[in-house]
Amino acid sequence: MFRYFPTNYVWNLSVDLAIEMGAKMGEIVEMCEPLQDAAKQPDASGTRAFRETWSKMADKLFDMAQEDEAKGHLLSAGEKYNRAATYYLTCERLQAHGAPGRLELYQRFLDVFARGIQLSKENCERVEIPYEGKVISALYVRAEGVEGPQPVMVQLNGLDSTKEMKYRVGLPFWLAKRGVASLLIDQPGTGEALRLHDMKARYDAEHWGSVVFDWLAARADIDAKRIGCEGVSLGGYYCPRVVAMEPRYACGVIWGANHDWRDVQKRRLEKEGDFPVPHYWDHVRWVWGGKDTEEFMQIAESVHLDGVVERIKVPFLVTHGEKDSQIPLKWAHRTYEQLVNSPKRELKIFTDREGGVQHSSFDNPINAGHLIADWIAETLGGHVA
Repeated sequence: MFRYFPTNYVWNLSVDLAIEMGAKMGEIVEMCEPLQDAAKQPDASGTRAFRETWSKMADKLFDMAQEDEAKGHLLSAGEKYNRAATYYLTCERLQAHGAPGRLELYQRFLDVFARGIQLSKENCERVEIPYEGKVISALYVRAEGVEGPQPVMVQLNGLDSTKEMKYRVGLPFWLAKRGVASLLIDQPGTGEALRLHDMKARYDAEHWGSVVFDWLAARADIDAKRIGCEGVSLGGYYCPRVVAMEPRYACGVIWGANHDWRDVQKRRLEKEGDFPVPHYWDHVRWVWGGKDTEEFMQIAESVHLDGVVERIKVPFLVTHGEKDSQIPLKWAHRTYEQLVNSPKRELKIFTDREGGVQHSSFDNPINAGHLIADWIAETLGGHVA
């Protein structure tokens, strides 16, 4: 794990994720060098300082991209917009719910991300899925070189990630080359669903998982018999729940097991394990609801997979980092052990040899991601060569 800030796990996590999303080291140094003292400050003052340096770099890249556009250098402009969007999102993610300007910062990120995708001519289309009078927003990445209906993986966020983060880390690209499409969604409790539509997370994830399946199955370019589901971090809870309760999904993959999230919250109350974001307890109440920690903990009581995983009757891959400091490794074993009715259950623990030993392999996802992509391609009828 790359540790720019020796005493601040949350900031290191953010920097590592930004690197995997395409951040450049020279720009990271320029943004982070002034933050060494701020990294040791309380959340509120520290995250304000983080936002200032990262948004300043994003603003600079935005201005330079506009200069490129004026010259007709659209590919160069697209690349700068892409990095600017990554930096906007990275600092937005660390802000407290309700922090002044956070929503405006998020909207700016969305606009800049969309412009970067357009000018870079990337294989990525924004789509919206009607849901309870609102929409679940998503990014659709088509398989490469496939004629006729395509297999597709629905990809789910964790507690604090977004569809754009998952897109940039790379799994959709690796799947597309293997003949598998991707639909990356901001499910309730994440991304646009939470920030723009106030859609809270819900333990019965199949409620929206079935809606997403129906939307995909109605598309002429999708093979409804080859729709799988993948989840990262807290998606390691959502994905098994969706696949168990919505049996039309053809397979499931979790990148970081999250079998008993209620227990993780109890341990965090006791100061065990690392937090993924600052202002943690305010953040989880924003995501899940609850007027105070006690009420939130009552909600969390339902967020576990005991009695659920046993209902899965399709191929399923469980992966976990050997040195995950957020979610104990034992929960990966628990999920695997309960997959008794899966015709093809597999467990992969990432070690120092291949990298990706930290939470959901954020420290080094490339080898882990390719292993996952190969498993999906072989399971859904794609190709690996």
